[in-house]
Amino acid sequence: MFERRRTKKIFVGKVAIGGDAPISVQSMTNTKTTDTKSTVDQINSLVDAGCDIVRLAVPDMNAAKNLGNIIREVNVPLIADIHFDYKLALEAIDQGVAALRLNPGNISNAIHVREVVAAAKDKKIPIRIGVNGGSLSHKILSKYGGITAEGLVESALEHVKILEDENFFDIKISLKAHDVPLTLAAYRLMSEKVDYPLHVGITEAGTINSGVIKSAVGIGSLLAEGIGDTIRVSLTGDPVVEVKVANEILKSLGLKDYGATLIACPTCGRTRINLEKIAAKVEEKLSSVKKNITVAVMGCVVNGPGEARTADVGIAGADGEGIIFRKGEIIRKVSENDLVEELFKEIDQILQEKK
Repeated sequence: MFERRRTKKIFVGKVAIGGDAPISVQSMTNTKTTDTKSTVDQINSLVDAGCDIVRLAVPDMNAAKNLGNIIREVNVPLIADIHFDYKLALEAIDQGVAALRLNPGNISNAIHVREVVAAAKDKKIPIRIGVNGGSLSHKILSKYGGITAEGLVESALEHVKILEDENFFDIKISLKAHDVPLTLAAYRLMSEKVDYPLHVGITEAGTINSGVIKSAVGIGSLLAEGIGDTIRVSLTGDPVVEVKVANEILKSLGLKDYGATLIACPTCGRTRINLEKIAAKVEEKLSSVKKNITVAVMGCVVNGPGEARTADVGIAGADGEGIIFRKGEIIRKVSENDLVEELFKEIDQILQEKK
């Protein structure tokens, strides 16, 4: 287990972030926040996939005024994502959001900043300072000659100071860039300067093909160093995929027990069954399993019960047939066409035993 950087604990609704709290998974809806049904449906799908906190865009007052209708229909903390307009922040707080994503430096009037901070403090609502390469001021870009880790950190600390000057300390920070080395450098530097919890991610990571890799490398590297208290994988497309990838990153580092873990070998010249097709079927069926169980799909007996003996259950292929094994012990031999069905009979039995 990695040694976590010790941070201040805050609460987004009932979800603890920082301190000794588990690393939470976040995502963001891509529906119109004025569309209650579509937004609620997507939030529920995110929660079913293992999402702990959901963020919603609040681009205008109509969206802000509809937040309460959404909040009443879901059972997960919601964060209002707001830029520039302090009135949207005040309305979101009145509607009952659990947190704000707001950079106070983007609100030009200090009196308006104080209004937002006072309202957030009264409702015990934390504020996330979110800085990325596109949000840096001309002053900072000129000072550092472009987008740098030092510039990202300095920009975030400027926003933090505005809140601290108002005696507001219920803060978390993100420093995202689409460039992985830059993001790593920024979070490492920030972790040396403050003890606020950090929201980690690679922004604008891209599609599922490239974005998953960039996110896994970036987020995984920071988590392995003990940096990060809550994470979001940012992908173009269905946000449910973001949540699944985030949970897989946490699972791969031993930081979360959630759902089934699939072990599958890469195939080689010894393989005599359609392992790719079988593995895909098993993965699809396992997506609905919420219990912590490890399932192995192996191409031959060389990598079967031996190499995958730690798996709760698995299959290993032969020529047109295969074996079912549990914890390395062979249970029975079945035909290739029956492998998936027989495997899930054992999985169902194990899930019953776990109850």
